Amino acid sequence: MDKIVRNQIKLEFISIPENVGLARITIAALASQLDLTLNDLEEIKVATSEAVSNAIIHGYRNKPAGIVKLIGSLYEDSIVIEVIDEGVGIADIPQAMQPAFTTDPERMGLGFVFMQSFMDEVKVESEINNGTRVILTKKLEGAGIQKAVS
Repeated sequence: MDKIVRNQIKLEFISIPENVGLARITIAALASQLDLTLNDLEEIKVATSEAVSNAIIHGYRNKPAGIVKLIGSLYEDSIVIEVIDEGVGIADIPQAMQPAFTTDPERMGLGFVFMQSFMDEVKVESEINNGTRVILTKKLEGAGIQKAVS
């Protein structure tokens, strides 16, 4: 049985660092519809920031020519965030997910580590020269969408 989407946002923006904050705030606004702790909300925001930063820095190599797609979906028992780019792709996903691995010497290589520690599931799909999709899932034990007060 397919899960029912309770709410969803889709946002596209150009690959500039200023839009990391936009993605973070957008996902925070969506996630705030759930009964989350402040810690859970902060972890979702950090994981989103890391995924979007990776798309801009690594996927598009800091060039503002690309489009990053952000999809946030609320389900009764989870929030799923997808960050999609059409950049250079990842040649070796398991290697890219290792702590301290980076293709940018000015970076620490901890983006995927943060995503994995803050989210319940991190899935990465990538194809060289066709981009990357990062799917972040946070399960909401006992949480649900807050009911609107009438």
